[in-house]
Amino acid sequence: MQVSIDGQRLWSSLMAMAEIGATPNGGSNRLALTPEDTAGRQQLIEWCANIGCHVRSDAVGNLFFRRPGARDNLEPAAVGSHLDTQPKGGRFDGVLGVLAGLEVFRTLHDQQIVTERPLELIVWTNEEGSRFAPAMVASGTYAGVFTVDETLARQDEQGISFGQALDETGMKGSLPIGEPRLASFLELHIEQGPVLEEEGLDIGVVTGVQGMRWFDLTIEGSAAHAGTTPMAYRHDALAAAARLIDRLYAIAATDTSGDSKVTFGCLEIDTPSRNVIPAQVTMTVDLRHVHDDQLDALEARFYSELDALVETFGVVITPQRLWSSPVVAFNDQCIASIEQATRARSITYRRMLSGAGHDAVYVSRVAPTAMIFIPCRDGISHNEAEYSTPEQCALGTQVLCDALLHNANDLEVTQ
Repeated sequence: MQVSIDGQRLWSSLMAMAEIGATPNGGSNRLALTPEDTAGRQQLIEWCANIGCHVRSDAVGNLFFRRPGARDNLEPAAVGSHLDTQPKGGRFDGVLGVLAGLEVFRTLHDQQIVTERPLELIVWTNEEGSRFAPAMVASGTYAGVFTVDETLARQDEQGISFGQALDETGMKGSLPIGEPRLASFLELHIEQGPVLEEEGLDIGVVTGVQGMRWFDLTIEGSAAHAGTTPMAYRHDALAAAARLIDRLYAIAATDTSGDSKVTFGCLEIDTPSRNVIPAQVTMTVDLRHVHDDQLDALEARFYSELDALVETFGVVITPQRLWSSPVVAFNDQCIASIEQATRARSITYRRMLSGAGHDAVYVSRVAPTAMIFIPCRDGISHNEAEYSTPEQCALGTQVLCDALLHNANDLEVTQ
């Protein structure tokens, strides 16, 4: 018997959540562990309580909603994502995966369906990394990549620690880190890229995630008068930063596969002035590739370019590798459960690799994991214009429901 989710109810939930931290141009601003993020979590807690699911939380604020199974002693089959957003983020990034899980739970509640395994709906804290870097730090803590103390000590730009912000939400719990252990984990997400839309496909069956590395960089030169200092005598920190950006973009552009990606998301001049040569620049560097060996080569080229900047501009450069996430391959059985769900409903799909990081990256280290993508308009994400249609959201949630039911009733899923 096929179980059908309620697409209109899902859409209503998405739009209701979007009102929490709504931005003027139709997006959402729910930075991790802010009052807006807390309000979104409280709304989910209320919705889940209405269908008999109550929340537990761990020491870094991850939320776990349990739906009992016929064999409740078994490890649960899980779904989930995150509710925090970028400062001017969209209404679907992360939140779709959470509210799709809620819709599946509601559907099963309405139809009084009990799965063999219990089910778990999970909200991971601070997935975006917008407030507390790096990204996915709480799912990483769950998976044992970061310690609780490391995570709680991380600070935002105002010097507020993760731990302090979490205490203010009242959502720090006593569930031991790493529990509950999961039999499987599925994450539904918008693609955040243009491939599915351009190819006219409904679903992306995500087989893994590309590798990525984050760096913080400080370039120190010398402040001097813009009018009286000859070009040959300058130690211009901003000119060095500009050269680095230009060189790394050129290197990525020569990769005809398109798999090399470099991004400079933040750049700040210390005490900027119109007629003063910049003495210090801080910036972020994001390197990504689908092959670890090629990512190693890209990082090596990055460091060689830094050496060249020191020689050319006479600056001092201090790089810090903040985060490294290797290429991830998802679980074959979880991938197969998603493909089976799409084929059973004659849904068009393709296998694909994710270019963005997701909580599923860390969860895959400790549980069988896979992801489902749906198209988003023009591939736009991390933007107020981010959009997927009600039909696309419903179809992705239906695939999630079918695959979750398979995993919840299959007692043989292994890592």
